[in-house]
Amino acid sequence: MMPEPSSPLPFPADVQETLRQLRTQFSRFMLTYRAGINEMTTKVDVLREEFLQVHRYNPIEHVSSRLKSPDSIVDKVIRKGVAPRFDAIREEIHDIAGVRVTCSFVSDVYRVFDLLSSQGDLTIVEVKDYIAKPKPNGYRSLHAIVDVPIFLSTGEEPARVELQLRTIAMDFWASLEHKIFYKYDGDVPEGLQASLTEAATTASRLDDEMERLHRDVHGDTPDPAEQEQHEFELPAAVVQRLLRLREQNAGT
Repeated sequence: MMPEPSSPLPFPADVQETLRQLRTQFSRFMLTYRAGINEMTTKVDVLREEFLQVHRYNPIEHVSSRLKSPDSIVDKVIRKGVAPRFDAIREEIHDIAGVRVTCSFVSDVYRVFDLLSSQGDLTIVEVKDYIAKPKPNGYRSLHAIVDVPIFLSTGEEPARVELQLRTIAMDFWASLEHKIFYKYDGDVPEGLQASLTEAATTASRLDDEMERLHRDVHGDTPDPAEQEQHEFELPAAVVQRLLRLREQNAGT
């Protein structure tokens, strides 16, 4: 009769405690980024709801988010040579948490970014304008690294989030380029790469033309503050009636 294999020896108590602490630290590390995504998407959703309910025009078409998987984080740590410490990873890798805002027009991209960046609790760490200066492959988008405050039981902590803003045309091109890039494992054939670059130029021209048509039809989009004042202005007859009622009440 064959002897049963012996069960593995347990780790020493100090090693077990170290592993437990590591698990807790990693859970907290990822929680911070999930909370940062929630805070950032809430800010965008509030703006989107305001434009839908109050203003005549909504510049935000779609909002999405993503959190890097642990395996993706480890791969990037190795690829960039980042020290395997949570503080180093937090400081060196900025795209663990991401929020993407898709807008109708290029002017909307800058408008939404201005509205978000003007919020006092956001800290802008870095901005890369790939719309004004596209990447060599034709990629266009507005990227911003922002610190979003989150509040845990231990107090306030900043969560670093990569914010991407782009038009529908930019998003369509980027999605196609991403699929092709991974299909060829990064080694995209030269002819196909040239076609992608040409398609990016076409998408850029489409954005320009759609922006022109939008302005021809609607004119310049009114400022939200001015528009709100105009929308809630009472008719003169109603104002006069309210004044008469106030005078009558004052005389009684």
